[in-house]
Formats: sequence, C-alpha cells, structure tokens
Amino acid sequence: MNIKAQCCGLALLAVVYLFYMRKKTLHLDTERAFLRAFWMTVLCLVVDILSVIVSVNYESLPVLLTGIVCKTYLVTLVGVCLCSMLYICSDLFKRKEQYRKKTVPHVGYVLGIAVLICVLPVQVYCDGEGGVVYTYGPGVLVTYLGAVSLILGNLLLLYRYREKINPRRGRAVILWMGLWLVSALIQFLDARILVVGFASAIGMVALYLQFENPELNMDWMSGLFNQSAFMQYCSQLYSKEIPFVAVAVFLDPDSGHELKEDNLEKATLDKFSCFLTVPDSLAFRMAEDEVLLLFENEQTAEAGIRFLQEHTEWSYVVDAGSIRCSQLLYIPDTHLAKNGRELLEIIEYAERRNRKHLQSSFVQIDAELAEEMRRERRMEQQILDAIEQDRIVVYYQPIYSTEEQQFTSAEALVRILDENGKILPPADFIQIAEENGTILEIGRIVFEKVCRFFKENHLEQYGIHYIEVNLSVVQCAYEQLAVEFISIMEKYELSPCYINLEITESASIQAKKTLLDNMKCLLNYGVQFSLDDFGTGQSNLNYIVDMPVSIVKFDRHMTYSYFENGKARYVMDAAMHMIHGMELEIVSEGIETEKQFRIMEGLGINYIQGYYFSRPLPEQDFIELIAQKAAKM
Repeated sequence: MNIKAQCCGLALLAVVYLFYMRKKTLHLDTERAFLRAFWMTVLCLVVDILSVIVSVNYESLPVLLTGIVCKTYLVTLVGVCLCSMLYICSDLFKRKEQYRKKTVPHVGYVLGIAVLICVLPVQVYCDGEGGVVYTYGPGVLVTYLGAVSLILGNLLLLYRYREKINPRRGRAVILWMGLWLVSALIQFLDARILVVGFASAIGMVALYLQFENPELNMDWMSGLFNQSAFMQYCSQLYSKEIPFVAVAVFLDPDSGHELKEDNLEKATLDKFSCFLTVPDSLAFRMAEDEVLLLFENEQTAEAGIRFLQEHTEWSYVVDAGSIRCSQLLYIPDTHLAKNGRELLEIIEYAERRNRKHLQSSFVQIDAELAEEMRRERRMEQQILDAIEQDRIVVYYQPIYSTEEQQFTSAEALVRILDENGKILPPADFIQIAEENGTILEIGRIVFEKVCRFFKENHLEQYGIHYIEVNLSVVQCAYEQLAVEFISIMEKYELSPCYINLEITESASIQAKKTLLDNMKCLLNYGVQFSLDDFGTGQSNLNYIVDMPVSIVKFDRHMTYSYFENGKARYVMDAAMHMIHGMELEIVSEGIETEKQFRIMEGLGINYIQGYYFSRPLPEQDFIELIAQKAAKM
C-alpha cells in the first residue's frame, strides 16, 4: 500500500511534538494557531492512511464507509489550508474583532467547499497488482481547486501585510505554502503519487524550526524567557487591551563576580533560579543583569515581590558569589505605555534616572514619570530634526572690558529653533543632548558657525578680540576634539587667537586626562581657554591650579551672592585675590544693573557680562550692537 510517505510524515510530527512539549511556552495566539494546524495535519495524515486502506479493500467494505473516509480526507486537506490562514491572521490581527472580521469569510468559504466535497461524487481507483491507489472525480477536483485558491489567498495575504507580519514567520509560511503548491501540482498531474499529506508535514516541521520552536523564546543560560518572547507576549496583551503588572529587577552588576568562568553556565542558572519559582508570574531575562516579571494583577505582583524578599532577602548565595538586587521598579499600570517597546523605554528611563538621582532600591513608575520620558524622547527627536534641518543657531552675548571700556569679546550660546521658529530653552535640551551623545554634533555645528561668522564679518574690526565657545563635559572627554576643531579653523582660515574655549570641571579622571591632552594640542595651535561656572560647585580652586586656563568666569549665582550675602563677599574677595595672583583674568557673569557694574569694576574685575549690557543676540543684532559701540569710541 502507498502509505510510506504518510507514515514518515506522522513520524516527523511525532518527533516535533516531543521536542515541543519539552519546553514551556507563553500560550500565544500564534502558538495556539500552530498547534491547531499541527493537529489538523496529523488528522489529515491519519485519515489519508485510512483512505488508502479502505480504497484497497473497497470491494469488501460498504460503499458508504469508503465514501465517508475518502471525503473526510479531502475535507481535512482544505482544513489544513484553513488552519494555515488562521495561523497567519493570528499574527496579523491581534484584536478579537479584527481577527473575526478577517477569518469568518474564509471559514465560510471552506465550509462551502466541504459541503461540495460531501455532495459531489468521488471515485476510487485501485490497481491491486501494482499497488496504485487514488481517488478522482468532481469532489477531488473541487478539493484541488479549493486548496490551491486558499494557498494563493494565503500568499496574497502575506504580500498585502508584508510590512506588518514578522519577517521570519512570513518566510516560514511561504516555505510551507510553496511545499503545498508543488506537492499539489505533482499529485494533480499524477494521482498515483500521494505526497500532499507528507508535504504538509514537512511544512509543519519547517514552521516549527523557523519560528515555533519554544527554544527560540528561551534564554538558555538562565532558563528564563528572552526579550524576543517578551515583545511577542506584550504585543498580544496590548493588542487585546489585557491589563497586567510588571516588576523589573536589576541585579547588582558587581555581585557574583567571584564565580569561575568554567562554572559560568551552572552559576547563571543558579543566579536566576529564584525568578523561575515566583508564583503566578512569567519571567523574562531582558539584559545581563535585568529580569522582568509579568503578573496578571497587583495582588499577584505584590505577592511575587514578597516572595522574592522572603526567599532571597535581596542577597542570596550562588556558589562562592553573593548575588544582590540593586533596584526594583514596580509598574502597576503597564498601559501607561502604548506597547511593549515603549514599556521597556520607560523602564530604562526610570532605572537610569533613579541610578543617577534618587538611588532608591524600590521605585514605583507612574503616568507622570512615563510622560516625563516621552517629553525627553520628543526633545531627542527635535534635536535630531534640528541637526538635520539646520535649525541650530548661535546667539552672542557681548563681554565688556573694564580696561578698554568697550566690548572686546562675546560668549557664543547655542539655541535650537523648533519647526515654527520658536527658540527651545537650552535647559530643555542640553542635558538630554549630553546624555544621548548628540551634544558632540551640536558642538561641532556651533564651533563651525562661530568660525564662519567671525571670518565672514571680520569681527576684529569692531574691537572683538575673540569669541568664547562653551565645551560640554562630553566634549571635554572626546578624544578627537582638538583634531576636529583645528580642522574647522583651517577650513575657514581663522586665526586661533580669535577662539577661547570655556571648560567646566570634568567628572572623571579619564575625562580630565583626555581634556588635558586636547588642551595641550589646542594651546600649541594658539587657542586659549577659560574656566567656566566658577562658584557653582562645578569648579574649585584646585581645578584652576591644574588646568592651563587664562580666564576664570564667576558664575552669575556667585556674583548675585556677593551683593546679597556678606559671607559670600569674603569668599569672592579671596578668590579674586588668588586668581589675580596667578595672573589670570576674571569675567563676572550675571551683571544686571549699573550699581552692580560699578562695584565689579571697582573690584578690579577684568570683564563684565550680563543683561546690563545686552541679552544674547542673533548674529545680525549682535553686529549692529558692537558696531554702534565701536562707532562711539
């Protein structure tokens, strides 16, 4: 009998099922659709074998029984095609109403085909001597036409929603459908070659290996689900608007470092074993030292947190290493995020913010923090758009020389214009740009615009000796800073004497070393340096001694304290005495009244900067101001 191919197909599916059941799953809609197609394929193969058996023995069996078995096989063939369509739709349409809207017509179509198969005649051919058995007739023809139309419909569905479906799943389904089409064509051309059932089994195996293998959703070292599994699971929950609670646990990255490399796999399994036993939860390993637990509601989440505290005490031993939890972020309302990706962004933002500012071991994430993250993301996008669309501009605030009694320099201040031409406050974007690294590109743009502005307008003719350009802490730690700035000055053929770079105290020893190397290179080239924000806590006396600067700038808060606080006067007097003793010059920022100006002038401050003279001005207004001042001299 011609059942060897069908038996091989069943054997393959049995192996797949054994492997499938060895691992836990997330019970996703796509997993359920896969199992539905899997069992329909098994049924199709079993009925195919039965149809061959009854066809061989049709002369000794009731005609009705033979017809029922053969037609059942044909119905299961189109049933497998229907299951393949339902599988595709389970990935494309997560919402129940969308899924029903797309699938109900197809189900009706298949039911219609099934009715036709049942009412139309099917003949059996059996060559007892040659062992050739097959069915033919109108019912078989309807089966072929229906199956091919469903397969083509599935391919059309994949093409139409190619941007939406998971690419890997799409490729697996295309392979599945391709095998079906080829086998159907072979069997249609030669009905004696019964390979359609076997081809469907091969397609299921391919689908399993490509996408439905539970191993693909596991982090093999920890035994937890991986980040890909989290994104699939969250996509389903958010699409169906199912509420859930998340708890993000960050392990101390320095804990457990005593573990030996040769025992790393066992140590990792032990390290994360407690998360596998948290009741009523799904555990995902999101990063090297981050675990995300999902719960159905707040009650189970709070129970899970208590379980971790009771069983680990936030410090548990793995072999020779102690593993500690550094942060726990609790998100009772995960629908404050729009999807799983945004939820991860909110968690990452909260973790970074907490580590930098609050340093608390337990943080509850609320809608306010989520909106704060979104504002930051919107600002990041505005920064990127401003860079791309040349909406970064430079304003200039003049600096008055008490010795020359005129404007002799200016501070270049970066401004970003939004899409409507409105200026974004620097406080809104500077810190964000520093954190995401775009400050390097902003700094390069500002420096290039300053060089071009000075060169094209010959500012020296108005008495301007140099322009001060601020360097952020990130720029100070940038190893290629000197090379990049020298290249820009050479591009505009600008003398380095027209540039003064303002630095602030670097945060790390490595950053300070990098800054000193850059400063040495730029000083040799002819650029001078100022120490900015003295008096804010960012600069101290030791930093003045260590850094090769020629100017020290008193922050406006220090200037303000001089006029409002008697003790601050003694501090500022001592600082001025020391700075002048080192033959450095002083700029006093934040001068707003004539009285303040006269006092600072009387103290021997070299340069005055503030609203008393002018606010920061766009290029043309700045030129008009210094031109008017120069004309009066």
